[in-house]
Amino acid sequence: MTAPSRTSSALPTLTGSRGSRVRQLGPNWYASVMGTAIVANAGVALPWHIPGLRTACTVVWALSAVMLAVLLVTRTVHWARHGDQARAHLLDPTVAPFYGCLSMALLAVGAGTLLIGKDWIGLGAAVAVDAVLYTAGTAVGLLVAAAIPYLMALRHELKPGSASPVWILPVVAPMVAAALGPLLLPHLPAGQWQQALLLGCYAMFGMSLLATLCLLPIVFARLLAGPRLPLALTPTLFLVLGPLGQSTTAANNFADAAPQVLPAPYAEGFRMLAVLYGVPTMGFALLWFALAGAVVLRARRQGMGFSMTWWALTFPVGTCVTGAEGLARHTGLTACAWLAGGLYVFLVLAWLTAGIQTLRGLFAGTLAPAT
Repeated sequence: MTAPSRTSSALPTLTGSRGSRVRQLGPNWYASVMGTAIVANAGVALPWHIPGLRTACTVVWALSAVMLAVLLVTRTVHWARHGDQARAHLLDPTVAPFYGCLSMALLAVGAGTLLIGKDWIGLGAAVAVDAVLYTAGTAVGLLVAAAIPYLMALRHELKPGSASPVWILPVVAPMVAAALGPLLLPHLPAGQWQQALLLGCYAMFGMSLLATLCLLPIVFARLLAGPRLPLALTPTLFLVLGPLGQSTTAANNFADAAPQVLPAPYAEGFRMLAVLYGVPTMGFALLWFALAGAVVLRARRQGMGFSMTWWALTFPVGTCVTGAEGLARHTGLTACAWLAGGLYVFLVLAWLTAGIQTLRGLFAGTLAPAT
């Protein structure tokens, strides 16, 4: 996990021919789509009316949709022309987990289409687009959640102490599907269809949560006992926030949807789950946010330069924003609303930083691989 040669294969070197750049393009680039989409999705749900915010979020959603389309085409070319490199990525334990980003990018852009894209393309088209992207993203997420751990267990050469927060990416994808599935419930026939989707989302919630609980102790053990993460991989500590914030978001979205779908006892149970699960989970997320932030600041002082791993400071933090927004709805606490606002400011600043640095590297041809 720490070998520079393996790490660098996840990121394209932008100093060479166009064909060389496409050959080195890894699935981790979907993280930029995720990080952009969550800025729009989280911003539109903030518990205040801010003039111009919805329009700005719609523009950011459109940007994420364009980025997704470009990456899907480029990655298709990558698989068609450089199949050997694509297969090598799957067998590389530092690159393969990033296939979870494809699922989450599809899901995040699809959700944004239904939340705010409908302002531009209409509700009917938005529902259709989200249905396609949600179905594709969920299918990819479930496949990756099973296939990547299989490869890690039987094909990858993992060494003791090589655990990384990146390992969480494949198993968190079903949690994103669980959290965003309820958006489609009002557009399904009442009865069995709605109940099947809601309970299916709840099953994915459990699947992802239990898998994450298996991995977190391993990641935390490396953080305490070493070996230390390379400087370039330090921002990936923020990936741990993903399953925490997204599961809180999912629990709150279940509580919003359940009264219209399930009988009273179960609907009330989901409303209780939103608070009884969400509050302590968000508490741990804040603890990890402080810990990861302190470690990243230390790495920065030690000379950590920009790499694509900086995008880890966007989507995971965005899930904590949506989680805090959900808690604000169900607890009525102003503190939760202010927490969402504060985290959203951090998210926007992190997104601007990662985006500007990425564009600078793309246009200058100086975006170097992680070392």
